[in-house]
Amino acid sequence: MAELRRRGLVTAVIYSGPFLKLGKAQARTFGVPDLPLLEITHPLGGISLDGVKARAEQAAPQFAELVRGHIK
Repeated sequence: MAELRRRGLVTAVIYSGPFLKLGKAQARTFGVPDLPLLEITHPLGGISLDGVKARAEQAAPQFAELVRGHIK
């Protein structure tokens, strides 16, 4: 992900609430502290397919906004 970001591609990491601190730390570690982090409701593991779809619906508008901002 970090390499793709450095190459100028629109990238982001999707995380759930408890993993924000880890996501920020990993972004810094891999040299992309500005890597966008898109939040979804926790948890993701152990939920139904409908629950996973709902999480994707949370992330999709955030990613669309990121892409719109990138192509200005």
